[in-house]
Amino acid sequence: MNDMNWVAVYPEILLLVLACVVALVDLFVTDPRRTPTYWLTQLSLAVVGAMHFAAMGNPPAEAMQGLLVVDPLSHLLSGVSALALIITLVYARPYAESREMLKGELFTLSLLALLGVNVMVASNNFLSIYLGLELMSLSLYALTALRRDHTISTEAAMKYFVLGALASGFLLYGLSMMYGATGSLSIPRVFEVISSGTVNKGVLVLGVVFVVAGLGFKLGAAPFHMWVPDVYQGAPTAATLLIGGAPKLAALGIALRLLVEGMLPLATDWQQMLLVMAVASLVVGNLAAIAQSNLKRMLAYSTISQMGFVVLGLASGVVNGQPDNHALNAYSSAMFYAITYVLTTLGSFGLIMLLARQGFESEQISDLAGLFKRSPWYALVMAIYMFSLTGIPPTVGFYGKLAVLQAMVTTGQSLYLWLAVVAVVLSLIGAFYYLRVVKVMFFDEPADHSPLNAPADARLVMSLNGIAVLAFGLLPGGLLALCGQAVTRALAH
Repeated sequence: MNDMNWVAVYPEILLLVLACVVALVDLFVTDPRRTPTYWLTQLSLAVVGAMHFAAMGNPPAEAMQGLLVVDPLSHLLSGVSALALIITLVYARPYAESREMLKGELFTLSLLALLGVNVMVASNNFLSIYLGLELMSLSLYALTALRRDHTISTEAAMKYFVLGALASGFLLYGLSMMYGATGSLSIPRVFEVISSGTVNKGVLVLGVVFVVAGLGFKLGAAPFHMWVPDVYQGAPTAATLLIGGAPKLAALGIALRLLVEGMLPLATDWQQMLLVMAVASLVVGNLAAIAQSNLKRMLAYSTISQMGFVVLGLASGVVNGQPDNHALNAYSSAMFYAITYVLTTLGSFGLIMLLARQGFESEQISDLAGLFKRSPWYALVMAIYMFSLTGIPPTVGFYGKLAVLQAMVTTGQSLYLWLAVVAVVLSLIGAFYYLRVVKVMFFDEPADHSPLNAPADARLVMSLNGIAVLAFGLLPGGLLALCGQAVTRALAH
């Protein structure tokens, strides 16, 4: 028990305790707005998030007998995930209240999903990766089905559960083959065995295929994207945002842990698969989004195309079998893109929730008609999010795309140069459906002239969210340096 190192994982232990406390406290809450539960949850998230950000400068340390590794990578992704959940709950509270979803389960399951995310991004072992993945996934399945009397939400939850179980099976089968080939569940030990060159390459590559397929599902990348549009559209918007936020960072975290830290000697094999997934995601996401009239479904296809850029970053790290400083640049640009994408997603789905009211979901693109005349500030903020997703300067989306494209071009390989050109062309096609939303908000006549009523805290967070998307676009250096530091320290130990 000497190497359990409980101190290293105190934020996760505290998060588990606080999730149990929130569940117990909520039993005695009679307020229909769940005010004590809500503020206790937000305070819990703020404390846990602050712990992670404060610990970013600490040297990497193993915990739980080597099952977890606590380093700047895990702290950064866990801290950002906690911040994303704080923002999500601010947006979700008025939405959930008007749909009889404001129950203790919403808060407890959100905290447990975050605990799963934290375990995943800190995993140093196949076993802990799978435990974290299942904890996060089961919580999200339940959150998707939280409106028990709503047929569409229940259908979305069933689809998510069945396809999620299939993807978890893929990942588990791939990890079991990696274990069979290397004789170890520990990621550093797997790296050592693969590097020695004494294992059966055929078994390894087959294992990698299943691992990449499982990761592709969790990221929502084509051709493993089939669940994304149906679940995003069918789930209550609060659950959609919970699925589209922190879990994307968790998927990126385990992709870095498994593929980069554990299977880097096999990079030539998994990079080829990632490149196919990336191009397929850009094509499917951008072309399918053009035909959508439902805003949530359009943003779901948008997510698929955005994940294509993240996967391009992951697939650009190793050139001619040699990881070097270029690899750090590629992986840190992928992380920067994922974090800034989550920031933009929080705002765009948050605005859909703020525009919704009882009996009205506000999820059609036409529902945003004339928003500029009803609320110029909301329209302006939503336009910033759309410009960021398009990649128009000075928003952070532009710098995210630029960082990934730069990582590809600096490889000097003609394949990556051509892929960069393809990514730019497909992004230009994607500009059509993002700018259509802006056109509808600013130039169409509103069907409803009633003023928009949203709680003061939601209005404040929405404004700060929009300003952050602009601020990180104008001054991206700090966040990019944090991502670079996190990747460097993670790959060094």
